[in-house]
Amino acid sequence: MELSRARELAGAMTLPSLIDDDASRMAERSQNEDAIATLLDAWEKAPKGEEPVPFSQIIALADRNRTLCDRIGPEALERVGDQSLERSLAPDVLVRGVAALQHRKPAQVRRTAGSDLRDLGIAYVEAKVSGVVVGIDLETTGRYPDRGYIINLGFEFMRLTPDAEPSNAHAAYFGIPDIYRERGVPLERIHHITYDMLDGKTPFRQATRVHKALLKVLTSYPYLAHNAAFEDSWLRLHLPGYAEARKAGRIRVVDTRDICRRIDVDGRAVPRDQRPNALENWARRRGTLAKGESERHLGLEDVDLMLKTVQAEFSLRNMF
Repeated sequence: MELSRARELAGAMTLPSLIDDDASRMAERSQNEDAIATLLDAWEKAPKGEEPVPFSQIIALADRNRTLCDRIGPEALERVGDQSLERSLAPDVLVRGVAALQHRKPAQVRRTAGSDLRDLGIAYVEAKVSGVVVGIDLETTGRYPDRGYIINLGFEFMRLTPDAEPSNAHAAYFGIPDIYRERGVPLERIHHITYDMLDGKTPFRQATRVHKALLKVLTSYPYLAHNAAFEDSWLRLHLPGYAEARKAGRIRVVDTRDICRRIDVDGRAVPRDQRPNALENWARRRGTLAKGESERHLGLEDVDLMLKTVQAEFSLRNMF
């Protein structure tokens, strides 16, 4: 989509459609999502102060699209792709994350990693890690942040030492539209979160006190997430101020799946179709998850498992 058209859609007033059938809803959704993808790309690439629109307009367009997708229904969207979920963190974001753990300048990490990050695994282990980090995990109603809702958030802190314990744990549930009372919570088979657990809870997008507290946490400590592109994509379109803070370098994101992929040599012998870099499988190799246990797929429980597994990997590689 042309940037001018995307900007027009982001700034438009919402008016009731004169035609409201399945085909027109899907066409409107497609247009919204093309505009969001165009604006996200342009916004990230633009120099600070020269962004095509305030990021709040992109969030508002995602909010409108989310409401539209509720009317369309999850079944109709099951096999329809979307561009709002990044497949991986951008190279500069990965480099800043490593630098934050090691209290180095990103340029030092980049020199070792190379322009294509081929040797980022070497950069991970060439300097010691230290300090306090926060681990975070989100449970959502779908893959794509401009269609679904954050329903569970867990985070806790840990000092990067061999014997530290995760501490100051926080967990919260968030509401979703009443239409899901009858439909059921999407992806319930994975996270086992039922509507009764969310009934009466404030939706994440309306939880302004949570927004303020969470943004303060994320700008104070490097944050770790397994497949962090997921958390990064969702927080970008749900947490006001997040995108601006990350672009300014005030939020440092560390992808623990990338750590596993690059420095866990044991995982390289596992066939790719057995998902060697999945948190559950990595945790079993490091002894932080017993053979008969499974990943919970609940925010705080998964954060705790992730932090302990990262700690075990760092100890094994003499990174402390």
